[in-house]
Amino acid sequence: MLPLQPPVKPMLASPVDGIARTGGLLFEPKWDGFRCLVFVDPQVAQPVLLQSRTGRPLDRYFPEVLRTIAEHLDRPAVLDGELVVIRRDAAGDRLDWDALGERIHPAASRVRLLAEQTPATFIAFDLLALDDRDLTSAAQTERRELLAGLGLDHSGLRTTPVTDDPDTATAWFEVFEGAGLDGVIAKPADGHYVPGKRTMFKIKHSRTADCVVAGLRWHAKTEPGTAVGSLQLGLYDERDVLHHVGVVGAFPAAQRRALATELAELITDGEHPWLGPAAADGRRLPGSVNRWSSTEQPWVPLRPQRAVEVSYDHTEGAHPSRFRHTTQFVRWRPDREPESCRYDQLDEPTRYDLDAVLFGDVNRGVRVDE
Repeated sequence: MLPLQPPVKPMLASPVDGIARTGGLLFEPKWDGFRCLVFVDPQVAQPVLLQSRTGRPLDRYFPEVLRTIAEHLDRPAVLDGELVVIRRDAAGDRLDWDALGERIHPAASRVRLLAEQTPATFIAFDLLALDDRDLTSAAQTERRELLAGLGLDHSGLRTTPVTDDPDTATAWFEVFEGAGLDGVIAKPADGHYVPGKRTMFKIKHSRTADCVVAGLRWHAKTEPGTAVGSLQLGLYDERDVLHHVGVVGAFPAAQRRALATELAELITDGEHPWLGPAAADGRRLPGSVNRWSSTEQPWVPLRPQRAVEVSYDHTEGAHPSRFRHTTQFVRWRPDREPESCRYDQLDEPTRYDLDAVLFGDVNRGVRVDE
């Protein structure tokens, strides 16, 4: 019987600036997918279980991952890693966040179809238990050595590369982003696995963009009109069409109240690019129904007359793209005309060969522009 049973809280990471050169750290590429703990016990009726970061089961959504792990790992083990979908096309291989998100679907028939069309890969980066031994109190170096000994190098099942060299980690940080990765993770070499605690470090890419503020949502725990929860962001494309690209929030309480007063004069029930006939061209709109929400989320339209600078890590989706995660407020841009907030300012990395990332080999990677 496994010494650890689900749910287990995964170990977490705190953000830091730059690659540390103090020694005593192991560095790994930071995969941008679904965090997943895998419980393997070949002696039970259901030999493989997949658990999300929040402790929920993921088994039904990734049947191909269950089969792959059961075929190639015949020892009791608990693995920590990431589920990703790799898109392969003429421009090279790249992580596909959109395709991964579509895998969380309630219909069993749809799940089976997507498992064939966009199969997921599990990339292991830690080992919490092996056979009857709980490894959470073992050093990261020992856990990593045992993980490497499992030989997880198959289609749909891989082990992330690792290095203790800051120069190599810096090179990874600079070039692997072009394959869709988030940055670099640093782990204390002698560190234990501490569930739910931020004992690792993450170094992520960050950029800024000037966006149009074209709407808002009221804060959920206040009376409507008294505090702003988030601002709806837009960017203009080459046809001067304003697209919804994401939100910015996480304001302090005092700023939420101040924004409610400051933006009140921009609230409109008249013509707006995201309302009525002007929005009937299939563009992505704020508050729309999606796989995470079965109902429209209420938002308040604002006349698109103000610009704001936000920081972001990645965009996703085909053009017109959107911000992958919630952005961070940097500053207001009263010097920018809203019409000047356009897609052409977004900085995306040069595409990079994903196979090079899987093998941790910068030199074998091929950039698309070469």
